[in-house]
Amino acid sequence: MRRLAVALLAALLALGGCAVLPSSGAETSPETEAAFVAFARGLAERHDFEAERIERLLREDSRLQQDIIDAISSPAEALPWYRYRPIFLQPARIEEGVAFWREHAGTLAAVERRFGVPPEIVVAIIGVETRYGRHRGRHRVLDALRTLAFDYPPRADFFRRELEAYFLLAREEGFDPREPRGSYAGAMGIPQFISSSYREYAVDFNDNGRRDLWSEPADAIGSVGNYLGRHGWQADAPIAVRGDVTGSDWQALQRDGLRPQDTIAALRAAGVTPRRRLPDGDAAARLLVLEGQRGDEHWVTLENFYVITRYNHSPLYAMAVLQLSREIREGYR
Repeated sequence: MRRLAVALLAALLALGGCAVLPSSGAETSPETEAAFVAFARGLAERHDFEAERIERLLREDSRLQQDIIDAISSPAEALPWYRYRPIFLQPARIEEGVAFWREHAGTLAAVERRFGVPPEIVVAIIGVETRYGRHRGRHRVLDALRTLAFDYPPRADFFRRELEAYFLLAREEGFDPREPRGSYAGAMGIPQFISSSYREYAVDFNDNGRRDLWSEPADAIGSVGNYLGRHGWQADAPIAVRGDVTGSDWQALQRDGLRPQDTIAALRAAGVTPRRRLPDGDAAARLLVLEGQRGDEHWVTLENFYVITRYNHSPLYAMAVLQLSREIREGYR
């Protein structure tokens, strides 16, 4: 394993000076330099990389990008629902989703058989993430993870773990870590998996011997299904329904966490009436209040809604996926 790691990174670094990127215009601080060294040594100790080469990748082959910090500091998920929804619920995105489903109907059906996740949910996630693979991000993943791991204190620990996973992923899958591009948060490929998710949940769904989320839609589709299935997707179970509220007791059931902590019966007792029939009263449920254009929208969300938030920890994201999936399903039928 050590010889493999050394050979791969040596080959990457031997590609020449053209791989060295210009400075972002800011001097690397002594603290950041020390952090590079500590990170590289830890990677070498835990996973048999050569520390010096990891340091060079960080110091010379990647750079701090301020626009990445700006983007993660102002995510779209901070918008109110009535402004977030139109980003994704557009006629063109719906039509493209229908076309994507038709093109990959066989793969999507196989994913549903294996993981229980319906085609419209898989298609909607890929539609929200990359518009069916068309927009996969403009930042080099190495730059994004280097920037957030060492120059974004609020989540530095998380992104250092992702950077470590990224180097491991590059070694396992045999790609040059300087080349892939993705989102400002380092998400990659058609389904926008972060490094740790790629390593854990990506699957070779077309059985050709590799897990390729960049250029093989079958692997991307299968990996989304596997991700949701592994996080507890319940086949044929409801996701969320609109509700009506009366009185004021329901206000006490607005929870901070995303996981359902109440039951349908408890919501009903507090004055929340689902507009559609739901399972028995003991089923776990959560009251979600969204800021709509004409006032608050009240939703009863269930376990499958929570599973979607494991992909992106935002109720706005999950609701956009749900509503886009319904539009795509209607168009497909």
